[in-house]
Amino acid sequence: MKFGDVVTAVASLVVITLLLDSVLLAIFVPVMSTGGTNVAGILSTLVASLIVGYVFALKMQEESKRAAIGRIVVLFTVVSMFATMAFIANPLASPAVKESMDTMFSTSGWTNYDWFDAMFMLVALNVVIALVFGFIGLYAGSMLRKPKKS
Repeated sequence: MKFGDVVTAVASLVVITLLLDSVLLAIFVPVMSTGGTNVAGILSTLVASLIVGYVFALKMQEESKRAAIGRIVVLFTVVSMFATMAFIANPLASPAVKESMDTMFSTSGWTNYDWFDAMFMLVALNVVIALVFGFIGLYAGSMLRKPKKS
């Protein structure tokens, strides 16, 4: 797989993930409150990875499938990490993140370091979700499409 193909696959993965996430957030957040965002994020990553894995399966089979999937997942994880950090740094989103943390924990005595640590863990959790569910979805999606017979 060429680097341009990897970038195209990651761009497709990001766009499909965002579209699915917006729909799934509308479904799960009213029902599950804070847990709905987590479920929507995991499901959107998994389903988008399945779709991209199926679409790019023939490109992945040109060389080692695991190496191609690894390149896509690592680049997608880096993009996901920066997107999460940008979301946390957004002044319009920060109150929602703070309110969510306040409802989950007693944050009245938290220092700036405690908040930094919590946001770091949020980014780390999103990185793990992108790595694990991205790899599973891409691998499963690529297995759904059979190779061309020559």
